[in-house]
This record gives sequence, C-alpha cells and structure tokens, in this order.
Amino acid sequence: MFKKNIYQTMNLFWVLVLMVLYNGYLSNGLNRNASTRPDVVNIGSIFTFDSTIGKVAKVAVEAAIEDVNSTPAVLGGTKLKLTMLDSNFSGFMGIVEALRFMETDTVAIIGPQTSVTAHVISHVANELQVPLLSFAATDPTLASLQYPFFVRTTQNDLFQMAAIAEIVEYYEWREVIAIYVDDDHGRNGIAALGDQLAARRCSISYKAPLDAVPSKDNIRDVLVQVALMESRILVVHTYAGRGLDVLSEAQYLNMMDSGYVWITTNWLSTILDTDAPLPPQVINNIQGVITLQMYTPDSELKANFISRWSNLTSKEMDRGPIGLNTYGLYAYDTVWLLAHAIDAFFHRGGNISFSNYSRLSELQGGSLHLDAMSIFNGGNLLLDSILQVNMTGVIGPLKFTSDRNLFRPAYEIINVIGTGVRRVGYWSNYSGLSVVPPEALYMKPPNHSSSNQRLYGVIWPGQTTQKPRGWVFPHNGRQLRIGVPNRASFREFVGEISGTDMFKGYCIDVFTAAINLLPYAVPYKLIPFGDGRDNPSCTELVRLITAGVYDAAIGDIAIITNRTRMVDFTQPYIESGLVVVAPVRKLNSNAWAFLKPFSRMMWGVTGLFFLIVGAVVWILEHRLNDDFRGPPRKQIVTILWFSFSTWFFAHRENTVSTLGRLVLILWLFVVLIINSSYTASLTSILTVQQLSSPIKGIESLLTGSDPIGYQQGSFARNYLTEELGIHESRLIPLKLPEDYAKALTDGPNNGGVAAVVDERAYIELFLSSRCEFCIVGREFTKNGWGFAFPRDSPLAFDMSTAILKLSENGELQRIHDKWLMRSACSSQGTKLEVDRLQLRSFSGLFFICGLACLVALLVYFMHMVCQFSRYYSQESESSGPSSRSARLHTFLSFVNERELVKTQSKRRQMEMASNRVIEEDESINGSKKIRTEMVSNRKC
Repeated sequence: MFKKNIYQTMNLFWVLVLMVLYNGYLSNGLNRNASTRPDVVNIGSIFTFDSTIGKVAKVAVEAAIEDVNSTPAVLGGTKLKLTMLDSNFSGFMGIVEALRFMETDTVAIIGPQTSVTAHVISHVANELQVPLLSFAATDPTLASLQYPFFVRTTQNDLFQMAAIAEIVEYYEWREVIAIYVDDDHGRNGIAALGDQLAARRCSISYKAPLDAVPSKDNIRDVLVQVALMESRILVVHTYAGRGLDVLSEAQYLNMMDSGYVWITTNWLSTILDTDAPLPPQVINNIQGVITLQMYTPDSELKANFISRWSNLTSKEMDRGPIGLNTYGLYAYDTVWLLAHAIDAFFHRGGNISFSNYSRLSELQGGSLHLDAMSIFNGGNLLLDSILQVNMTGVIGPLKFTSDRNLFRPAYEIINVIGTGVRRVGYWSNYSGLSVVPPEALYMKPPNHSSSNQRLYGVIWPGQTTQKPRGWVFPHNGRQLRIGVPNRASFREFVGEISGTDMFKGYCIDVFTAAINLLPYAVPYKLIPFGDGRDNPSCTELVRLITAGVYDAAIGDIAIITNRTRMVDFTQPYIESGLVVVAPVRKLNSNAWAFLKPFSRMMWGVTGLFFLIVGAVVWILEHRLNDDFRGPPRKQIVTILWFSFSTWFFAHRENTVSTLGRLVLILWLFVVLIINSSYTASLTSILTVQQLSSPIKGIESLLTGSDPIGYQQGSFARNYLTEELGIHESRLIPLKLPEDYAKALTDGPNNGGVAAVVDERAYIELFLSSRCEFCIVGREFTKNGWGFAFPRDSPLAFDMSTAILKLSENGELQRIHDKWLMRSACSSQGTKLEVDRLQLRSFSGLFFICGLACLVALLVYFMHMVCQFSRYYSQESESSGPSSRSARLHTFLSFVNERELVKTQSKRRQMEMASNRVIEEDESINGSKKIRTEMVSNRKC
C-alpha cells in the first residue's frame, strides 16, 4: 500500500512537471511569435514624385505594396506599412526626409532616387543600420565597401558604360567626347566609361561637364567647345530633362547633321517610354540617336503587370498619360524583394527592435530632435536576408552576385528613327553585343570574340546609313603643324626649296599624293626642323609631337622601337634597314682559280672521304671480286684508282657484294652533289666579275677595331652602341655623301673609316654613282619609313589606307623612280666575291656516307666472324687446340682467302667422306666374298 502511494505520488509529480514545461513552452512560443511576427512592419520610400522616374515609381511601389499585403503567403499575415516622402528635386530635402524616417521604427527605406542623395544618406544608414534599397541610383561608386547598407536593386552604370565602350569598339572608333552633369552621378559614370574605353584601347578625348542645373547658355557654351574638337562621337550622361535640352541646343548648332554620332545613356529611353508620344519638335531633335535601355525579358508576370498599368495610372492621368518605363519595373520588384527578405528575416529568428544611439544622446536640445533616432538592432540580419534573396519578378530572375550587383546585367541598344525607335541589338555582360536576346545565349559558352559581336544597321544623324568616320578636323581655322627634317644631305628624299617655306623630295611627294586621296580636306603647314647645315635628329622631331609642338612629322623617319612608344606611324612607304658599305676591288681570274670553289677544309675532307670509301669498297669486295685481288701493290693502286675515278663516274671495277653496292650508290650520290656545286661555283668565278672587300659584313666590324662611319643625326649611332656594343670612340659622324666617299677612300690607316653603316635607302642612292664601293654582308635590321602622328590619331589610319592605295595603283613606284632611280653607275655583271663553299654545307652528306660505311663494315665483320667460327671448329677437331696468336693468324688468312676456295675445300671434304664410305663398303663386300669362297671350297 505504501509502495502504491509512492508510485501515485511520483506519477502526479511528473504530470505537474510536464504541465509546467508545456505551459512555459507555450507561453514562450506565443511571446516569441508575437515579437517576431508583428502585424505591421514600417518601411519608407524617398524619391521625387514629379520626375520622369519618380511618377512611374510611385505608382509601381504603391501597386507592389497592395499586392504584397493581399498575398498572406508572403509575410504570413504581416502587413507592410509604407510611408512615402517627396524629395522634390532637392538633395537637401532628401537628406531631411531620410532623417525623419530614422525617428520612427522604420526597418528599410526604398530609395533614394538620385546618386547624390544616396551618397549622403548611406552614411546615416550605416550608423543606424537601416538598409537602403535604391531602384534608380546607378553611380558605380555606391557599390564600394564604404556603403555596406546601400543595396542597388537596379543595374550598375558600370555595365552601361561597358556596353557603350563595346559599341565604340565595334564601330572601330577610337575617341569619344563625354557630356555629363558635373555631380557624383555624372563624374563617376564618365570615370567608369573612361576605364572601359581604356581596356579596349580607346579613350575620352574631351570631357564637357555641365552645371548641376544647367541653363541653356551653359549648355550652348559647352557644345560650342565640343564642336571645336575633332572627335564626333558624343556620349551624353545626364538626367532626363537636361538631356533633352542638350540635344535641342545641338540641333540649333547644326550638330545633329551627318558625321556626328550621339550615344546617350538610358535617360533617353526612359523618356521615350514614359512620355510618349513626344512632341514633333523633340522627336526631330533626337533623330539618329543611339540610346540604351535596361533589358527585361518577356514573361507572364511582366505581361500581366503591363496589362494592369493603364488601370493603375488612371488616377494620375490629369497631366497626361504615364507610360511604364524600366525603372517602374525595378521599383515594383524592389518591394517584393524587400517583402521576401523580411519574411526570411523572421524565419531566421529576427526580431524588430530598436535601441538608442548613445552618441546622439549628447545632442539634446534644439528642435531637430536628433536624439530621437535609434539603431535598428536587426539591421545586419535584414541586410544579409536581402542579399540572399533569389526570386523571379517582372524583370525576370532577381538575385545578387558576390559584388552586390544584380545577376547577369543586360541592355537593349535602341536607334531613334522617325516617330519611333528600332532595336539594333543587345548587350550583355555574358556575351557582349548580339542581335538575339541575352537569355538565348545563356545556354551557350560565353563568347566575346570580335567575330561573334554583331548589331543591325543604324540610321545615323543626317538620315545616313553609312557609318560615320567619327572625327573631323576642328572648325577653328588652325592648320596642322607638320614638322619636316631640314636635311643637309640626301635632299632627294626631303629638302627645303631655297628662299621659300616649301619642301620637295621623294617623301614630300608621297605625303602629298596620300593626302590628296583622303575623302576630306586637311589644312596643314610644313614647318622645317633643323638649320639645313646639319642633319637633325628624327627621334627629337618625334618627341616634339608628344610635347605638342607639332601635330605630325613627315620625311625620312625610320620606324624604330623607341619612336613607336611615343607616336603612331603610318604604313611604311619605303623599306629601309641598316647595311654596311665598304670599298671593294675587282678580282681577275688566275691560274689557280679552279681551287677557289672549295675551302681548304672542304678540299681536305672530300679527298679523305675518297680514300675512305675506296678502302671500304675494297674490304667488302676483296674475297668475292677478282678486280680487287692480286699483289699488294696492285691492290693499293686499285683502291686509289677506284676512289678518285668515281669523281668522274669512270671507275672500271664492278661491285658484286650487296654491301659494296649500297656504299657505292650512296657515295655516287654525294659525288654528284659535290660535283654540281663545284661546277656552278667555278662557272660563277670564271664568268662573273668579282669584287673583293676585307669587310664581310657587320660581323667583321664587331670583331675588329677599325673606325666606323655613320650618318649624322641617324639612329644608327644608338643602335651600334646600345644594341651591338660598339664603343663610341670607333664611331665617326659623316654629313654629306662626299664625306662618305672620302672617308671610305682614305681608309682607317689615313684618318678615314673601314666601313659606313647607314640605312639602305640612303646607301642605294649613294652607290648609284660610286662603283668603287659596295654593300657587304646582309641587311642586319628590318624597318621602314613612315609618317608620325600623335597616339590614337585617326589621321594615321586614314593615311595608311591612302599609302596602300598608292602602292596598289603603282603611284608609289612612279614617285620612287622619279627621285631615286639613277643609272650613272651600272653594277650589272659584277658582284662581291662569292664565299667559298664551306664544309658545313655538306656535313650532312658526309655524315650519311660515313655512317653507311661504318654500318657496312660492321655487318661484314659480323658475317666474317660467323663463317670463321664454323671453319675454325672443324680445323680444331682435326688439328687440336691452338694459341691466340695462331688463331688470329688463321682468321686473317681466312679473311684474305677468296670465297671460292672455301667452297672448294668444303666440296673436297665431302668427296673424301664419300670415298671413305665406298672403301668401307668395298672392304665389307670383299670380306664377304672371301668367306663365300672359303665355304664353297670346303664344299668341294
């Protein structure tokens, strides 16, 4: 009974414990649910209601709030309470309105609309940990780590500028002019454009900033400066209303005519979507303009929202219809993104609570009530939930990348034509420019190759379909200042006409012919560089282009490495490299001319191989061929005769062994090549007049110590000292062709030079009337002459095209013949002394022949060893073992023995063996016969 009472008491105890725990759990659960799932969550929004973007965003945000609150599955019954404040086109008012939100229990703010306001408010958001979700602030710098609580729910301008840069590269333009509003939005966007262009070897040639609120006078002054620039590719990055004023003033200044290219950021497409139809005057001002629009793929959600738009805006139609632009789509999805993030925030245990900001408690007093602002304790958790949202909205898939930009940015490229627009292609960060929607390319590997980039045709300003060149000469009346070297020598290339400011020569005629082929006029003035008494340095002339002293340089300017680092050169119009010129003397044939074709080493090795091949063939044929047998003296004569008679293919001895024939065939092939080479070289020596010089080329100058001449002002001096390591003390500057001739004639022993190093173009003109000198050795540099222009100058490209046309139509050769063709000294039928044929030219043949001889001897020796082994084993059985010397003597005797003798000995042995068998048979038969006779006698 006692045990029963204890048992009942224990059961009652556990029941009470369970009830307490259950009540506690239930109470805690209810309290937790009540604290994390409030009935209402306060959010705010800041933008300008009457702006092009704001009036659409206001309708879209209100519609999104209504849709979210009418869908309990999103927030589990919690409602979003939105407070909308109008910044009224003022950055200051935007800041004030943001501070007002911080005084209430606001967990997130949708906005601000402008990048300028976002930069300031983001600092407040960082301190109070309230996320900012902006659907319109596109400044690339807002994505930096400086603003962790700023979340951009639209496309970053970094990608829009990348799209513009790829368009510029696609049409092969090199420079653009940027017109932009001078605030954070404009400056940072254009900075991103400059970076994107630089990555594609393009640049912004001129930046034209506008006032933050530009007047027409300000816009006109800026455009007048732009019109004086040579680039005609204009990128306009401003706000919607101000952008139309820019294009209107451009139309007034005739800057919307043929030759201009206007590219605007997506502010123009936003106007076209929102305020269509535009007035005829506005449409006329934007004809041929290219603009970008944020791309949103077609979907059922998007179609449904568009179909609702007219009903949603029916209350706002007092001042005209409101079209739906892409910012409205992003604003609508921003609310949904925030709703999903708040739901995830609650699921992750988030609790909406605020705490006082201790640093503001010290600022009590006054009417600002700054101490009323508080920190959102769950701000970091809500921010993390926002960045992890992965949803599908009216703009398509919506999620963030690791750098907090929207996933897979894309733009449409639109051309304004007539009263409407025409899509000419797409740009995506995935595959660049294309004419198919970006989502069709996401299933393929990314391909940014130039061959894969494509756009449809564009109708440019001026109603032309021909791609504009992209630049013109500025209409400021200034002529191009072109520097021309005023030479003291070789004036056939370029020289100033005495008493005038004009020039003549080969280079001048080429430049004039090329400039006349350009499809536009080029005003220019030739300015002499140098005093005409000394040859100026062309490197210094090129450097002055980079310093802005000259706009270009023409003349005998060699295209070399250090100059190409400073300027751009045209296509070379004449080939020219460094060569060596030296005195030469005529060589007459003598009694020993037949020995000149081969060098001494070649003669020696050839003779040695004649003897080697003869000896090898004798060894291979000695046992089989009677022609290679006989007394020792006869055999030595046979080897010598057979060896050297193969030079004329006159050998009488026949080869019967397979190895001997193989060696002989290879050797006769070698003899054929050597014989042909010798004959050709000897013919050249005996029939062509030969010139001889102690200098054989640049190699002779490098190994010697004689003085070397070079043209004053030429790059040859630096090349010889820096590239070839020749000491400066050996270099003698020469000015005139007469100085060349005198220095070469005097020679190094009489104060002259051993050789002159200069460019081939000069040397050929110099040698045309001086037959006692000649180019020796090879041309040891390869370059050409071109016209120099500043870096990325479009004129350099057009001039290159013109030079190619001159080359194709023969005009370049005609100019060359006019100035440089001379016939006073004819060098026909003469040439420098031909180098003797060296052993290295035939080393491969000798190697193959030697290898064949070695292999043949090795095979022959192995065959002899095998035969001797069988022969020696028979001899040792009959005569017993012998010493090593006797065995060697026997082997040599065996090798010297004719193969036929060995065969007869074998036959003799076989005959002796058969005779033994017969004798044995006869002896056996004889004994049988005797026994038979004895038996018969007994019978008798």
